[in-house]
Amino acid sequence: MISYDRSMRSVSCWLLCCLTLGMLLSLPAIPALSSVAQAQDEAPPAEEAIPKKESKSKGLFEIIRHLFESVGLFFGVVLGLVSVALVTLCVLLLMELRMDVSIPPAFVDEFTETVNKRRFKEAYEMAKEDPSAVARVLSAGMSRLQYGIEDAREACYNQLESVKVGKEQLITYLATIGTLGPLLGLVGTVFGMILAFMTLASGDGIDGKALAGEISHALVVTLLGVGLSVPAIFAHAFFKNRLVRITHDTGTVADDLLTQMYYNSKKAATTSAAELQQPATPPPVAGAAAPPPVPAVRPK
Repeated sequence: MISYDRSMRSVSCWLLCCLTLGMLLSLPAIPALSSVAQAQDEAPPAEEAIPKKESKSKGLFEIIRHLFESVGLFFGVVLGLVSVALVTLCVLLLMELRMDVSIPPAFVDEFTETVNKRRFKEAYEMAKEDPSAVARVLSAGMSRLQYGIEDAREACYNQLESVKVGKEQLITYLATIGTLGPLLGLVGTVFGMILAFMTLASGDGIDGKALAGEISHALVVTLLGVGLSVPAIFAHAFFKNRLVRITHDTGTVADDLLTQMYYNSKKAATTSAAELQQPATPPPVAGAAAPPPVPAVRPK
């Protein structure tokens, strides 16, 4: 019983110490809470916060208008042409670098069916007339198929590299735009700073508005040049990786179709050779007497 009372006293003392410590720690927070409550009381109502949002949106439109005004005529035309070229290249590459354009499923199915029916000349004409990448690669290999499968595969590989180089030329222009963007911005920065220093050196009566406009011109051209290079660099990496994937799949599909045609042509040649080696039995003549039966020889 005595031990129980002692344990209860120790627990109550521990709780009392915890409460006291908590009250001491909470004392510095009371003025802060009172200041927060006072600030909330003095805060404007929700109806007065609406004009602030409108002012922010107006500020955004003012910044956009200021960008167009500060960029200038020369740099505006140059950056505008570069941006139009960037968008045009991205649209062209998006239209060309697609899996269903490089490897049309309808062409692959029709070509496979034609080869299985051993209509090789029709299959070659089909591949020659189709504008897709796999058809171009396949027609180049089929034209060399008479010299062996290895020679035909080498022709396919050369044609595949030619198709890849044609697409890489367009992708290289994206990297060029990504490099020229910051350089154009740097030219605009230097030009604007030259104008600003010319204004400072003009005399005692310095026009602060004109000076600010020239410095703003330098910064705006730099901003637009760097902003133009960011999507160009991303598009270059994106289309380059996509071209590698499409080129690999095109080569794989073309090699499968070429191998299928090669072995089908060998089977057709083997079948025709077997038919030529088989002796032809003359047809029976009408009214001719049947040959006498050969008597069976019995052993003695």
